[in-house]
Amino acid sequence: MKNFNERKFILACADLFIVGFGTVMAGFILDVFEVKDFSDRRIALITLTNMVLCFLTLYFSGSYSKIWRYFKIKDYISAALGMASGLILSGLFLTLTTSAQIIEMQFFFLNLFLCTVGVLIFRLLFRKTFLVLTDEGVQSLRKRTMIIGAGEACMIILKEIGNAKHDPKNPSANFNPVCLVDDSAAKQRQIFNGVEVMGTTNDIKSLCVSENIEVIIFAIPSCSETDRKRILDICSETGCIIKVIPYLGDMLFDDNTKLLGQVKDIRVEDLLGRDPVSFDNKEVQDFIRGKVCMITGGGGSIGSELTRQIAKYDPKQIIIVDIYENNAYDIEQELLMDYRDKLNLVTLIASVRDYDKMNLIFEKYRPDIVFHAAAHKHVPLMESVPEEAVKNNVLGTFNVANLSQFYKVKKFIMISTDKAVNPTNVMGATKRCCEMIVQYMAQYDSETAFITTRFGNVLGSNGSVIPLFKRQIENGKPVTVTSPEIIRYFMTIPEAVSLVLQASAMAKGGEIFVLDMGAPVKILTLAENLIRMYGKVPYKDVPIVFTGLRPGEKMKEELLMDEEGLKTTSNKKIYIGHQIEI
Repeated sequence: MKNFNERKFILACADLFIVGFGTVMAGFILDVFEVKDFSDRRIALITLTNMVLCFLTLYFSGSYSKIWRYFKIKDYISAALGMASGLILSGLFLTLTTSAQIIEMQFFFLNLFLCTVGVLIFRLLFRKTFLVLTDEGVQSLRKRTMIIGAGEACMIILKEIGNAKHDPKNPSANFNPVCLVDDSAAKQRQIFNGVEVMGTTNDIKSLCVSENIEVIIFAIPSCSETDRKRILDICSETGCIIKVIPYLGDMLFDDNTKLLGQVKDIRVEDLLGRDPVSFDNKEVQDFIRGKVCMITGGGGSIGSELTRQIAKYDPKQIIIVDIYENNAYDIEQELLMDYRDKLNLVTLIASVRDYDKMNLIFEKYRPDIVFHAAAHKHVPLMESVPEEAVKNNVLGTFNVANLSQFYKVKKFIMISTDKAVNPTNVMGATKRCCEMIVQYMAQYDSETAFITTRFGNVLGSNGSVIPLFKRQIENGKPVTVTSPEIIRYFMTIPEAVSLVLQASAMAKGGEIFVLDMGAPVKILTLAENLIRMYGKVPYKDVPIVFTGLRPGEKMKEELLMDEEGLKTTSNKKIYIGHQIEI
């Protein structure tokens, strides 16, 4: 506080000098150019009056209550208005209290220009000097940071930042922690490593404003998903950059690993309010190890993640089958980079529609497990070309399933969708046909176990709403939502693939595995949260336009038909739908 008062006194003295000098110079310039001749007594009176009234107007306009390093354009405008108000009041005062003439307009505007420019230039130069030459100024260049959670992770972060003060190359040096937030009553107003706990999570928005917060670090790695969603919903409304410390199970701790190096940007899946689904990796590993695994549609969103996860479990061989060469090439190069000389990988460009080509592939590679992820999945596009959906989805599934049975594949796993339940569109109807094909083949004795996995929308997959929303926001376009009431079940791509692998490991044949995806989420809520994550205000900075339901689109998706029912499994997050006789 002492330093702050000293700086305020310096600024006030500088303003008085600038006003006095500017007034004298205005009189001198007019005298030199013979515009107006002012007596020394008159100039002295005007100068003194200007200094007193300008100081008062600057003071009451808040020019001395601002912390200089946080001066923004509006603060410079406020100082200019304060200066103009002071000179106007000075002119009126002199006119009303003395017998002198009214202050000439030439003198007033020249005086106003010199004084205002002088005051603003001094503030700008002082701010630059302060930022460069003082320790406090250097610190102020770092992002003002709020840390949520005054626990162990917070203490590690504060220690890292403290150690990084004199190492500009350390990423931790970019943060300047100014306040902590914790819901524990016992921690309120306590100071940890020089930073005070200023409130609870309910105070986040007000503290962000009062403390000029730029970055929020969510430092509660083991927080329940319900509380995580509630807190991140509040954070997303502040317009600050949000960083999230990962789950404890995902964090690395060794002498060379820094905690802040592991922080992540907030992800939209953090706002869904559901615990991540976990699975028994050992059971999956036993299932995959030493097997030849074929993935149709292996370059797609689900197919490529399947190959990534399968590669971890020591398969004998992975066969990627995809008709789109670019995606197939990308996942092939990614896997070769991570598993070169460790993974037997084959990438084949082929269509599941082509029975003869698929027959050659099965005959040559003799897969043990087939993951059938190849499909057309875009609902509006398939409405306009239903014959393509039938050829790729229905006939493609029929081809691959028949070949799996003929070549005695141990397990055939089909990737289905909630849109296959009581379908109202072509894509959903074809996927229901695929399910029926798989269920039909599962009814007969065979060396192949036929399994179906069914789940809802996948976050971040090709064609999903999230990438679309991101492109619209980044390009300055309105975000388009079909209806304010439309809701969907969501899961992450890794969760979807983990479901497929776990289902494959536990399946006996004929099952439809359904994931407990928690409560459905409004698409509008996702759009609003995503806009806030970009630091923008929904409806103000980014318009949201409602376009109406597309052909064949439901207001709400379902995961089960009424006659299917549900049966629990060893994993509380996975259920089995009762098989309908086909």
